[in-house]
Amino acid sequence: MLFSLKDKEAVATGAGSGIGRAVAHLLAQQGARVHVTDINEGQAQEVVKEIEKEGGKATAQVADVSNQQQVADLFAGLSRLDILVNSAGVSHIGTAESTQEADFDRLYNVNVKGVYNCLHAAIPVLKKNKGGVIVNMCSIAATVGIPDRFAYSMTKGAVYSMTLSVAKDYLKDQIRCNSISPARVHTPFVDGFLKKNYPGKEAEMFEKLSKTQPIGRMAKPEEIAGLILYLCSDEASFITGCDYPIDGGFIKLNN
Repeated sequence: MLFSLKDKEAVATGAGSGIGRAVAHLLAQQGARVHVTDINEGQAQEVVKEIEKEGGKATAQVADVSNQQQVADLFAGLSRLDILVNSAGVSHIGTAESTQEADFDRLYNVNVKGVYNCLHAAIPVLKKNKGGVIVNMCSIAATVGIPDRFAYSMTKGAVYSMTLSVAKDYLKDQIRCNSISPARVHTPFVDGFLKKNYPGKEAEMFEKLSKTQPIGRMAKPEEIAGLILYLCSDEASFITGCDYPIDGGFIKLNN
């Protein structure tokens, strides 16, 4: 079977909702035991129940990725690790002027330090197991100027750089590290953002945001998960140190 992850052990962060949730489901469907990791225990448990109902294998792990000790404890409790998907993240709307220090720190702590914490704790386990795969959640915001995304873009630029560094440093350890860069994805964050900022005009604004993608719509979390599955599989064994846009033509066609 193509893209089989049979008998693999995988950790997916931020897996209680959105893209992370779709990733957890798909990796489990392909045979991996997935450690569904999220700061929200209830959501993590819910995803585990869904996966088990589908016949998959999963465990719920509660950890705040910005807390190094919690992350260290999580990976110390694993006897084996083959796959790490760093999908936990938060967003923010604002320019360099309007972004407050507290918001800047929050984004840095989750999106940058959170990825570092997971890499720092997971790589020794991957080395012990003679290799593995890391996929980081980057964004088109790392390489394209997007209005009102100052702090968010900063964090994704860091994720892109960390991906290249890890890929280079651990070639000899048979650890592959790549990232993906989605454009807009229809997740609960989008729905919450529209409800908060455009009450009564949610449908209108959703359509407007969708049309900013040349393909004419937002991505589905399951589509993002499909690319991650490929990069985690043995079929992608010749790929490392790469970032893959999955953006509906946003970078190249948005003229």
